[in-house]
Amino acid sequence: MTTPNYPFDRDAVLEPPQEWAELRDRCPVAPVRLPSGDTAQLLTRYDDVRAALTDPRFRRGGPGAARVATTQDGGIFNRAAEGTDMREGDGHLRWRRLLGRSFTIRKMETWRPRVQRMADELVDDLLKSGSPADLSARFALPLPVRVICALVGAPSHDQDRFAHWSRVMLTLTRHSQEEVERAYREFDAYVSDLVDARRADPGDDLLSELTQVSDAEDGRLSHQELIATVRALLLAGHETTSNMIAIMTATLLAERERYQAVIDDPALIPGAVEEVLRLDTTLSVIGFPRVAAEDADLDGGTVPAGATVIPCRPAANRDPRRFDEPERFDPRRANAAQHLSFGVGAHYCLGQPLARLELQVALGTLTRRLPALGLRDGVDGLRLRKGLLSGGLENVWVTW
Repeated sequence: MTTPNYPFDRDAVLEPPQEWAELRDRCPVAPVRLPSGDTAQLLTRYDDVRAALTDPRFRRGGPGAARVATTQDGGIFNRAAEGTDMREGDGHLRWRRLLGRSFTIRKMETWRPRVQRMADELVDDLLKSGSPADLSARFALPLPVRVICALVGAPSHDQDRFAHWSRVMLTLTRHSQEEVERAYREFDAYVSDLVDARRADPGDDLLSELTQVSDAEDGRLSHQELIATVRALLLAGHETTSNMIAIMTATLLAERERYQAVIDDPALIPGAVEEVLRLDTTLSVIGFPRVAAEDADLDGGTVPAGATVIPCRPAANRDPRRFDEPERFDPRRANAAQHLSFGVGAHYCLGQPLARLELQVALGTLTRRLPALGLRDGVDGLRLRKGLLSGGLENVWVTW
């Protein structure tokens, strides 16, 4: 039997590949071939995906892990937190303890007024330039980049550099190893200077706060840990969130009554955000692979020691064993927040309070100020972004 290539093709941009549902039913632990040519086991059931993300028998990368990207280093998963012990175990727990106090929901909520001002400024510019507009380029991309620049105290005029670095570092098939190495060198040098400046002269930004964080037991974040932390903020906080704003808008406008429901009842905004996070099939192209340290029995089958697994969170988020009528969009769904889009367990996304805040602000601003918003070219005009580990949509052209 031929091992299928992964990611799978799909018939409709906003709908999942049909293989996910088929594998979930008949072969929930299935061999697939990655863009690098290496093979891995694809997990499609909710309980199996959750187990791979929480069970200590599955570790993140390391020697023997399947390469994901076509570059020689195999992709960012094989380089995450390099030069530190932040990847797994006690080092990872220490890093999370030191950062955790800076990423509480209460702490992130203090940023809501600033994020709201940024969103309103971008919509002001949209209205001035007039309809139609590419919402991805004019709103979804610049909003998270401005937020990240503010978080780390970087000049806003450097936002294009941040966007470039993140795209190159997240390559799947689009960029060469030489381009990746250059992006890492430039980014690390930039952030290194930023860290030095914030240590010497702290401001009111998050990076300044992190340079001062110290704990009697855990010590403080090293210079290299701070660089790796800012890289994680950039890739998750900018690339992922900007793509999700575009996806969220397209998902709601694809069936206009969804968007109208939020206009009519803004209290639906948090629930609508959770449902979009649960239903999205475009952003997490591969996710974070795991490697089985020993033979592991899952509900859907056995994973042999040394095998790389791809916990397919979007497929898990549509598992009928967990969610009733999983294909239905329901902003009032009681258990929508049980989705795995932010991960779970020890590697649960630290920045998820900020991501949720940005998505809520973005949706609230668009529905309040652009109630006539629509897709210029309809759903058929949407195109998937390919070649990067962070997928999403190429452009979302809108009218109002």
